[in-house]
Amino acid sequence: MLSTDSRLADFPSLKDRSYLNTAAESLPPLSVLGALLTYWEHKSMGMDGRDFHFAEWDACQAVAAGMLSKDADEIAFCSCASEAFNLLASALKLGGEDEVVVTDLEFPSGATPWLSLPGEPGMRLWENRAGVLELDDLRLLLNERTRLVQVSLVSFLTGHRIDWAPFRDLVRALAPNAVLSVDVTQAFGRVVLDCLDADCIIGSSYKWLLGIHGGCVVAVSKASAERLTTRAGGWYHLANAFDDDRFTRAVPRIGAASFAVGMPNFAAIYALRASMSYLEAVGIGNIAAHADRLVARLHEGLEELGIATLSPPQPGNASGIVAFRHERDAEIHAALLERNIHVMHQAGRLRVAIHGYNQAEDIDWTLEVLRRFGGS
Repeated sequence: MLSTDSRLADFPSLKDRSYLNTAAESLPPLSVLGALLTYWEHKSMGMDGRDFHFAEWDACQAVAAGMLSKDADEIAFCSCASEAFNLLASALKLGGEDEVVVTDLEFPSGATPWLSLPGEPGMRLWENRAGVLELDDLRLLLNERTRLVQVSLVSFLTGHRIDWAPFRDLVRALAPNAVLSVDVTQAFGRVVLDCLDADCIIGSSYKWLLGIHGGCVVAVSKASAERLTTRAGGWYHLANAFDDDRFTRAVPRIGAASFAVGMPNFAAIYALRASMSYLEAVGIGNIAAHADRLVARLHEGLEELGIATLSPPQPGNASGIVAFRHERDAEIHAALLERNIHVMHQAGRLRVAIHGYNQAEDIDWTLEVLRRFGGS
């Protein structure tokens, strides 16, 4: 996908190391540095720079809209996924008679905002079986009281990827009043998204999108805009922020625009526009085709070593994450670092994350280290 020369030109920090930890932190391309320097130039203009800042917001919004097959007014930006999910919670106005379904493969930002709501909605947990979220288990959790079904398209924990179409169809059929929200943080920029018909899409900027901290894409469909309008104070998202009645009522803009509650993090917006433009130029389909082959290569090598992954391989529906446990996990992690191979090690779990800038050698060198330790 990237030649040896273009890969190191775009990602010079990859020289002499294998970076397989994008699910935690990505390596941004040099074009992102250029965007941040442009932001600095505009910020150094003081108030005169604001015209450039808001123009960059519009440009970033247009790129994100194109990648998500949305209109620009269906896109907004938050500072992080946690902020976006808490704002979503404010929009839903859930009460004790309502139910929320989340999975046990969720990151806390998508699973916990509903636990702190004053209305105390009922929580239903869709639990995985052997690393897979089975629709037969979800079927038992859905009903007319279900107001929200929140999932990650790709699990940060295991790499399991939801088979979207049958999942969506089941939710729409058995929970007709439910908002369908999807966290694409571990998918956006790495896989061809098939969840674009969700009511709400949320994805952080600093992982597979190759941006920096402080950014999050939020997409709210026009069909869901009225019921997914947040109820928060602020100013940028308010239609009457400076009107005469501003001290007696707060009137939010509708839908996605209501998620941009304050002065945007323009540095992150500049970086995100550059990183998404880079990904678009390479092509998400090209990234997926290249990286999926490496994922399959890793699964095959782990199987040969007798190492079971936390979620089984998903040919044709792969993600960028392969996770597994090993009784000698700490030793393995130390040995990988000695070879300058970077993966995630946490709570006995080793997680390998494979993006478009990775190569077959990264996988082969990782398996070479693992062969010294055998199966778990």
